[in-house]
Amino acid sequence: MTSPQTTESTDVLLIGGGIMSATLGVFLKELEPGWDVMLLERLDEVGAESSHVWNNAGTGHSALCELNYAPQAPDGSVDPSKSLSINEQFQLSRQFWASLVAEGKLDDPSSFINPVPHMSLVFGDAHSDYLRRRYEALKPHKLFERMEYSEDREKIAEWAPLTMHGRGAGRVAASWSPEGTDVDFGELTRQQVAHLRSRGGVVRHGRQVVDLDRQGDGTWVARVKNRLNSEDHRLVRAKFVFVGAGGGALHLLQKSGIREAKGYGGFPVSGLWLRNTDQTVASQHNAKVYGQASVGAPPMSVPHLDTRYEHGRRALLFGPYGGFKPNFLKQGSFLDLPRSVRAHNIYPMTRAGLANLDLVKYLLGELTKSKRQRVEALRQFYPTADGSQWELVEAGQRVQVMKRDPQKGGVLQFGTELIAAADGSIAGLLGASPGASTAVPIMLNLLAKAFPARMSGWESRLKELVPSYGVKLDDHPDLADEVMGRTARVLGIG
Repeated sequence: MTSPQTTESTDVLLIGGGIMSATLGVFLKELEPGWDVMLLERLDEVGAESSHVWNNAGTGHSALCELNYAPQAPDGSVDPSKSLSINEQFQLSRQFWASLVAEGKLDDPSSFINPVPHMSLVFGDAHSDYLRRRYEALKPHKLFERMEYSEDREKIAEWAPLTMHGRGAGRVAASWSPEGTDVDFGELTRQQVAHLRSRGGVVRHGRQVVDLDRQGDGTWVARVKNRLNSEDHRLVRAKFVFVGAGGGALHLLQKSGIREAKGYGGFPVSGLWLRNTDQTVASQHNAKVYGQASVGAPPMSVPHLDTRYEHGRRALLFGPYGGFKPNFLKQGSFLDLPRSVRAHNIYPMTRAGLANLDLVKYLLGELTKSKRQRVEALRQFYPTADGSQWELVEAGQRVQVMKRDPQKGGVLQFGTELIAAADGSIAGLLGASPGASTAVPIMLNLLAKAFPARMSGWESRLKELVPSYGVKLDDHPDLADEVMGRTARVLGIG
């Protein structure tokens, strides 16, 4: 890269044009309209990597159907705490989106969110007994009060006809929640970025940040490569930097040199979907149906048969089928993984890798599957599926967090990790699921970490945008009815 000819300055620099940067950018423009905000995206459009409609499941993750959020203890009991936490977080996202729609800052909500019931579907005695116990643990809570459970095949067929037609003998159990949603996070990203730009935010495509240097005055200078014009490389000086570059975040946080990023590594997981856009088939299924993960499979590889919406058109998606590529972004480099190894993270990465050999075995097995084998997996959920109607599409890359652990040396974490410098001048996000669905609570957490002195002054506007901010809805049933009812009406998902 040649020496930059131009230096620009901004109050806030957002690196990456996905749902996280878009959400933070809108928050900051609502809270501090006078601040200069610049967003840089390496591709030629925003929302084109992990946020893209076909690069993720589009599930509004609220723990209504995702079994891994309610683990079963050795004694058979089910702990609902993580499910409650995930649902509370998604309610914050719903409120923020509803507020932006009500204020005319987002388009018709059906362009990015649609009502799609969430189901869990399991087979056999052991899994059915677990699902019943899960239902019994969640049902008493306000956020799960509409959940239903059944082992009646006719009832399950009423909820999701394709899952029962042609099914053989054996015990089947399902839970069903009518308030589930399908979300096009790519479209939501684009609309939020458009709003950010309308409020004076600077948005540039084809710009890749290749280095970050801390200055003596506490600001940061980003070295920016113009991927569209080699004559226009430049420097950007910022008071605050957010590294929301998805799989590219780890490299930049490492280059920043902040102590808080030491010891972190990444394990990339790729995936494939089977997709059916035949409207005669898609019109027969309106649900996101999640099952149990295979032994050794990561939580993000839980099989599910989903209704998806893109620009109002319904399609079906099944998968994901796990895989492995060393690149950290779908449009990244095969050298991403080896380039991420540092002296400070090689030990925790090695320890985490040795402790997860079953995951490696699972991913290698997934890579060798034929389409016929993949269709056989689909038929566990849709027994009469015609394989010729389904096409194989590549999902987005996910980079799981590998980090130090005092007992184990290193662990592989299937979640998101917010990393922030002690002085609050830079922050970044690592990890994946539940990811996009919890962008709002993650960014609220970031605001509190990066701008603690400003939070009291921002509280009034934050509560306008997110009415239950600071309150657990499950502990306040009247507020829950009011807030959930309002968001359902505004977003058209009631």
